[in-house]
Amino acid sequence: MSTRGLDTVRHWPLHIVLGIMVIITVYPLLWVFTVAFSGQQGLAIVQTPQDPSVLDRLRAITPWPEHLTWSNFTAVFADQPFARWLGNSLVVAGATTVLGVFLACTAAYAFSRFRFPGRRAGMMSFLVAQMFPGTLMMIPLYIIIVKWLGLGSSWLALILVYSTTSIPFCVWMLKGYFDTIPKELEESALMDGASVQTVFLKIILPLAKPAIAITALFSFMTGWNEFILAATFMNKESMYTAPVGLRFFVGGFQQQWGFFAAGAIITAIPVVVLFLILQKYLVSGLTAGAVKG
Repeated sequence: MSTRGLDTVRHWPLHIVLGIMVIITVYPLLWVFTVAFSGQQGLAIVQTPQDPSVLDRLRAITPWPEHLTWSNFTAVFADQPFARWLGNSLVVAGATTVLGVFLACTAAYAFSRFRFPGRRAGMMSFLVAQMFPGTLMMIPLYIIIVKWLGLGSSWLALILVYSTTSIPFCVWMLKGYFDTIPKELEESALMDGASVQTVFLKIILPLAKPAIAITALFSFMTGWNEFILAATFMNKESMYTAPVGLRFFVGGFQQQWGFFAAGAIITAIPVVVLFLILQKYLVSGLTAGAVKG
């Protein structure tokens, strides 16, 4: 038996374990698709008889609807203000991404390259801020945003909150990546007459595309998926974001699981698309070969 065959035999228990974990992970997602494409609003997609056989039991736990239909998806947009909620989430998440990436890049570069009083204390404050759960800041943020600034039920309130909450993690991540970029590149550009702004915009940022891509993805997901703060600040139905709007499909007076599943799938699509767009930057290291010799 060849070496490759021996390796395959030796690793088959690991492959079985990985396969089982994949099934456990994917199984709930398959049920979401099943409920969404079933055209029904209940969770009992397959009706089992009173004395079910083994085949009937297997059919009941198999995530596949009896009839595939798009009715839940069309009804979500036709009968509900879901399109407006998606638009609100897109505006909030997009602005959070732009503002968060801009502030994180500039702050991380300053912490990485410059030496100034309070530098270490500033980095430690970012680290400490990550130790507290987001719900702990809900009441202080509500007082500041709604009571003091009067920004309740507005896009600006969520943009400011999401940007500030995502900045500590993004700064730490970008600062570590900036530290790996050789300073000789900047020194050479400065000797050739380039300004600090030019070095930052035309040398550092292009080399840091992988880290910036992760920062952008994290900032977008923060603004797109967050629920608790959005539900606290937004008290107008027209200003709800998609996660807040989804909760009204399954409430105390109605159980519209089909609409909920369809809306959840639609809400997940932008994140998947953004991940696919940024994937080439997430897996590449653009600093490789930047310095020779």
